[in-house]
Amino acid sequence: MDERHIKPPPSIVTRALRRLEFGLLMVATGAVRAVPVAVASDAMAAMWRAIAPLLPRHARALDHLEHAFPELPAEKRRWIAREMWGNLGRVTAETIQLDRLVADPSRFEVTPAGLETLSRGRDGAVLVSLHMGNWEVVIQAANAAKLSSTGVYQTLRNPLVDDWLQALRAPLYPGGLLPKGSATARQMLGRVKRGQVVAVLGDLRESAGIQVPFFGRPAYANPFPAMAARIGGVPMIAGRVRRLEGTRFVIDAVEVPVSHTDDRIADVHATTAAMHAQFESWIREAPEQWMWAHRKWETKQAGRRSRRIAAAEARADASHIGPSEG
Repeated sequence: MDERHIKPPPSIVTRALRRLEFGLLMVATGAVRAVPVAVASDAMAAMWRAIAPLLPRHARALDHLEHAFPELPAEKRRWIAREMWGNLGRVTAETIQLDRLVADPSRFEVTPAGLETLSRGRDGAVLVSLHMGNWEVVIQAANAAKLSSTGVYQTLRNPLVDDWLQALRAPLYPGGLLPKGSATARQMLGRVKRGQVVAVLGDLRESAGIQVPFFGRPAYANPFPAMAARIGGVPMIAGRVRRLEGTRFVIDAVEVPVSHTDDRIADVHATTAAMHAQFESWIREAPEQWMWAHRKWETKQAGRRSRRIAAAEARADASHIGPSEG
């Protein structure tokens, strides 16, 4: 390996700060885990509702809500934003107790239609979801449908925290949990082509991605799920978690049409747009359960979208896991 690409080991100060951060996190998580899941969820929701509206990201959320729902009164949009923070607080507490949360099947209901849809993925599928309700548990529906899914997660800067969080999530993914990156993308594509199931979150801004319509405006989107479904010739299945009350959830799934024409780049655009149309439909049903504060609609790097897809497909072809002809 070229020595220029080898990262130097972290300094003593960096290692000490990481240990301190991890130690403080363990103290906080100990407090959260000292009470029942429902109590922790309620308490964290109240805390986030009180504190988050004072932070800069709240203004961004309100701006996005104004563009998405101009017909709603301002007070209704403010309510949505406050409840969104409450939901994110709940997700934080529930993630800390993820093992206990999923150990109680009475908390989850998977719709019969969702189970039927997921059953179509037993010979391979791309499962996509969005940051709604508690997205950490959407994979429960795939597990109920007997799908052995491989998931992807975003690594954290602190490897101690990253290892801890991965250990909480990993048991939910029988096919393994892989860190986000170019090497993982190649692995996931390979798995799809071998008829396996991969699961990704597809709603956040991807600055190296493409733009599709979302709530009436162009928004950055990750083309990977559409590309993987198109390359692998497998269905794309979108799933969402809707919080009913407290720590009770209903999970459903629908199949998103995957475009197949002679123009692969156009197919990826069309399928990614269809995926976001489904996401938008779900979000409109319960807007307070989706994350409005991220930079989904920032468009500073527009103009290189198709070239990025072409480059990604070229890398797939070079790895011998590229799309079949036709």
